[in-house]
Amino acid sequence: MKKKEFVTQDLLSKIYQNNESGPRKLPPERQLAEEYGVSRFTIRQAVEKLASIGIVRIVQGSGIWINEQARNNPLVYNSITEKRFDQIRFRLISLHKKRPDRDEQQIFGLTEESFIWQFCRLRFVDEEAVQIEISRMPAADFADLNQQIIESSLQQYVLGKGYQISHMLTTYRAVNVSREQAALLGCKKGSPAMHISNRGILEGGRVYEISDIIDINYTCTYVIPHNRENLAFRKGDG
Repeated sequence: MKKKEFVTQDLLSKIYQNNESGPRKLPPERQLAEEYGVSRFTIRQAVEKLASIGIVRIVQGSGIWINEQARNNPLVYNSITEKRFDQIRFRLISLHKKRPDRDEQQIFGLTEESFIWQFCRLRFVDEEAVQIEISRMPAADFADLNQQIIESSLQQYVLGKGYQISHMLTTYRAVNVSREQAALLGCKKGSPAMHISNRGILEGGRVYEISDIIDINYTCTYVIPHNRENLAFRKGDG
């Protein structure tokens, strides 16, 4: 692990290890550089990473302040949320309507006579293709879905139609890139990747989108409370 990455992860750990309430600050850059045995430039890079994901605020002349609200979210960051929107763009590959299969009928609560949108898009981060996303959405709820919307923010589109998004259900699985996927992503066939399955869920429980993503540059950090009940179940105590 590079020094910058180690310092970032260790500072994150120390922030979440400390449960003190009230405003808190990190030590000054000079002190951190001495503690970690690295340059102030390395410390600055680590702190800027923490600032970019909303964990700290850098206040000129005041110091590095910890954002306590960030502690309420189990997802600290992933390889997309640490990027600004102006560093990300999409390119539509395909868009069409189709009848939902049995699984899609079950997920969306549709009949076999209904229609859903299916589209494929490439996500670019810093002008490098890193994700292939195949998504499905109910056509009746999103009749005006088009290329311009798909190449911008789907969540903003859904919110703009008056829906309230509740949460995402996400599953991760390690895979290797296929020949067709490698051609789109500009990488070698068989390259390691993450298969990310998402369900977007509205207030009230209705699913508005399901997507399957192949990501060749995926990293994420979570803070997860200890689950005593699950541990007891796995031990056979329940």
